[in-house]
Parts: sequence; structure tokens; C-alpha cells
Amino acid sequence: MNFELTEEQQMIQEMARDFAVHELKPGVIERDRDQKFPRELLNKMAEQGFLGMMVSPEYGGGGLDTVSYVLAMEELSKWDASASVIVSVQNSLVAWGLEAYGTEAQKQKYLTRLATGEFIGAFCLSEPEAGSDATQQRTTAVDMGDHYLVNGTKNWITNGGIADVYLVMAHTDKEKRHKGINCLIVERGMDGFEVGPKEDKLGIRGSDTHSLNFNDVRVPKENRIGDDGFGFKFAMSTLNGGRIGIASQALGIASGSLEVALAYAQIRKAFGTEIINHQAIQFKLADMATEVDAARLLCLRAATLKDAGQDYVEAAAMAKLYASQVAMKCSTEAIQIHGGNGYVKEYHVERFMRDAKITEIYEGTSEIQRLVIARSIIKRASRQVQLG
Repeated sequence: MNFELTEEQQMIQEMARDFAVHELKPGVIERDRDQKFPRELLNKMAEQGFLGMMVSPEYGGGGLDTVSYVLAMEELSKWDASASVIVSVQNSLVAWGLEAYGTEAQKQKYLTRLATGEFIGAFCLSEPEAGSDATQQRTTAVDMGDHYLVNGTKNWITNGGIADVYLVMAHTDKEKRHKGINCLIVERGMDGFEVGPKEDKLGIRGSDTHSLNFNDVRVPKENRIGDDGFGFKFAMSTLNGGRIGIASQALGIASGSLEVALAYAQIRKAFGTEIINHQAIQFKLADMATEVDAARLLCLRAATLKDAGQDYVEAAAMAKLYASQVAMKCSTEAIQIHGGNGYVKEYHVERFMRDAKITEIYEGTSEIQRLVIARSIIKRASRQVQLG
């Protein structure tokens, strides 16, 4: 395996690190407190190319590989996971899905604007009764000939209040179960489409999360992605790539926790010396460093497989499962190393812990990741038995 980054990948990593330190870190405590992410900061992210990193240059994007995306996501997440989740949804769930499965007309109309950040996207799968079991979609899309009539509710939608383009999963034929689901492109401003109240969340509070309501929304047939009944397959395929993004976000929270804890341990004194000289603290830092590095390797492996056009589903699930666990552990240990200071907002680490928890839940809970991994290894074992 080649562990060396290319010059371009190193440049992307350094650019993201610089942006995180100089643009995201200032004001991050206030953004978390006020549950706001200023549009001007979003515009700066767009100007740096973070909102269309992997989109083909043909459609106005950066044309970068998934490894570069992982590197950037880690650096951005070290200081503001609310910013990085915007990047993740825009790239992994919306732009990638449109480029992979959309029509040329859809790409020209939507993808080109998403790549430059002129449009913000949202991915709309979760519902009050359809979380981990995504087949239980209650949102319906009745075929009216030249358009669909959409009714229903979506919950916990990232970018829900600021998006211009929404990829909405809806049932067109419930008797076909998951094969009767379609993905429809809904635009902000369509009659009958309403953005519900903003969620008051534990973490990633700067991220804009809303419920969405659809009341007889007319969506043109040309806004359907793929053939009739392709929606569930579209959602699952897109989420596989999205897990790499969220794994990278978790990695960033974990590595940020380590960096902050390491810096604090070198200045905080106890029993006559800096606490970094105490073996108890050294062991914590050693465990954190080892687990962060392991999570990083899992993320890079999944990204490398995806870039090579190989099956990365199991690798992405492993990366997300492990990195999210490491994010929780490292952020908690960072608080412990900070002692009482870790419990106040000034030192950032309490926010890291609050932000880390969601990485074990969204884009597939840890339990779902274990199911994905288990099915993959059982299938592989069965095949090996058959081969004798």
C-alpha cells in the first residue's frame, strides 16, 4: 500500500487546515451558542471550492478524488463539525448522486450551481416512522401523468432551511415496497412545499436542521432521478459514499480533540509539573493517538477503494463505525484531560463531545453499520465455503 500523499492532496489538506484555523475557529463558540452559520462564511467555503470538491470540472467542480475529500473533511471538522456536515451533504449525498445518476439536463440545471455553491443541497430520506428502516417511506408521490403530486413529511434534514435543491425520496407504489420508491428533485419555492421549525440540537448546532412538509407539491416528471422505482437504490448507493464523509467528520473531531488535549497538557500544571509528564495523561494521549491513526487509515482505505472503482461498501461502514466510536472516546478523554476547564465552552472540548455523538447516528446508525459489515463478511465466508 502507498501511504504517500500526492502534492495535490497535500495542498488540499493544507488549504483546508488553514481555512479551519483562520476562518472556522474564530466565532465557532458563538455560532454553536446561537445555532447559526452565516451565509458569508458559507460563501467563503464555496469560494475555496469545498462545496463542489468531487464534481467533474465539466460541471464546474474541482474534480478531486475521494482521498482529497477525506483529508479536507478531517481538517474542517477539527474546528467546526457544523461546517463540515454542510460540505459532506453537498458533496456526498447531493452532488455525487446527481452526477452519478442524473440526466444531462438535471446536471446542467442543478449540478453546475451546486458545484459552485450558488445552490445548496439537501438529502431527504428520514421521516418520523422511517429512520434506520428506510423502506417505510410515508411520503407519497402520486403519478399524475406529466408530474407527481407529493405529500408527506421529512425529519432531521441537514441544510433544510437554507437549501435550494432537495432530493426527496417518496413512495409511488407502496405495494412494490422499496422498489416503489422514487427520488424527486424539489426546488425551494414550489407551491405546497414548507420548511418546518428548526431543531434545537445537542451538537452540530451551527448546522441548519429542519423538518419539511409537502402538501400537494407538483414535481415535474423530468425531476425524477433514474427509472421509475430507482429511488431506494439511489438512496442506498449515495449513503454508501456519504458514510466516508461522516467517517471523516468523526475522524476530524477525534484528531481535533487529541490536538487540543495535547496542547493543554503541555501548559497545565499539577503536583509541581506539567500534566503531560504524568504517566496517566501520557497513556490517555497514547491511546487517543493510536485510535485516531487507525480511524484515519480506515477512512483512507475506503476512499482509495472508491477512487479505484472497487467495492467499498464494507470498508465505508467499518470506517464510519470505528471513527465515530473514536470521536466519542477522544472527545470524552479530552474533557478529562482538561479537568474542570473541559466542562466549559471556552476550551472547545465539550463542544467536540456534543458534536461527536451524531456521527454514531446519522447516515446510518452504528447498529446499521454493524449489520452492513456482518452481511458482507458472512456473504464472503459463504462463498469461500462453496469454493471448498
